[in-house]
Amino acid sequence: MRHAAENQRLPFPILLGDIGGTNARFSILLHEGAEPISFPNVATADFPTIDEAIRVDVLEKTPVKPKSTILAVAGPIEGDEIDLTNCDWVVRPQSLIADLGFTDVLVLNDFEAQALAAACLTEDYRQEIGKPAEPMIASRVVLGPGTGLGVAGLVHARETWFPVPGEGGHVDVGPRSKRDFEIFPYLEPIEGRISAEQLLCGRGLVNIYRAICAADGVEATLALPSDVTAGWQSGRDLQAAETISLFATYLGRLAGDLALIFMAKGGVFLAGGISQRIIPALKAPEFRQAFEDKAPHSDLLRQIPTFVVTHPLAALAGLGSYARTPSAYGISTHGRHWTR
Repeated sequence: MRHAAENQRLPFPILLGDIGGTNARFSILLHEGAEPISFPNVATADFPTIDEAIRVDVLEKTPVKPKSTILAVAGPIEGDEIDLTNCDWVVRPQSLIADLGFTDVLVLNDFEAQALAAACLTEDYRQEIGKPAEPMIASRVVLGPGTGLGVAGLVHARETWFPVPGEGGHVDVGPRSKRDFEIFPYLEPIEGRISAEQLLCGRGLVNIYRAICAADGVEATLALPSDVTAGWQSGRDLQAAETISLFATYLGRLAGDLALIFMAKGGVFLAGGISQRIIPALKAPEFRQAFEDKAPHSDLLRQIPTFVVTHPLAALAGLGSYARTPSAYGISTHGRHWTR
């Protein structure tokens, strides 16, 4: 078993996998023109290893024997053992080849897959935030508030999409408004700083809510992200409602910053379950106002569209697009592609 050469097309059928901290999602692509064969979500806690999950919940439930697999994982891809950030699974490509019969294993970053999706998803799978606009064929940005905060760029050059994975969710954020300065002292810093992920993810919702309650001198009674969103939806919890409003504001600020960094005239795409659940709040004025409030470049930001990705399996759709037409994407597979 060895690392494969760059840009080698993987043999069909291909198993596609989106491996998150809580759930893993799989589908099989029989050939270039086929629609993917989907499987029910797998709870990562139900299996000790990814190998066992693939064997039991995919391979034993279909007569199709995939020859290769492309996995999108949340974690750094270094060496032959890949630890997932929010899950006990370890991806060992050589074991997948030896034990499950794959000839090829390609491992990508999870938000690299989301960036691939931003290149290929049609209007049926995105919701405009702000004025309706068709995204230009130009560089884009993907943000995904979920268990953590994923960020990726998507650069377009020489008629090719180049996904740029990174750790943009861990950039510094700070207070701007009068209300921010009232709330931020109650946010708990990590090693002296507040990062975007401390605000813009599931636990970030709770962090903002608790800081608002502390600033208002009221008891924080909501403990889970779902409690906060439920309190906002019911309209009966003022602190929960403000939490969602500030979440939209902070997300807009960061999205605008990243749009400037990447000159993302092709748009900013908000992925992840939280974005889908709070679409009404994102359609309220706060998100776009914060996104565009970037003097001296506010006019530029007004021209950049923003979308919520509504595809239920966006990462798998991105992987599928790459599997069908790898030449359309500038992905370095060095050190990430193993072959028999």
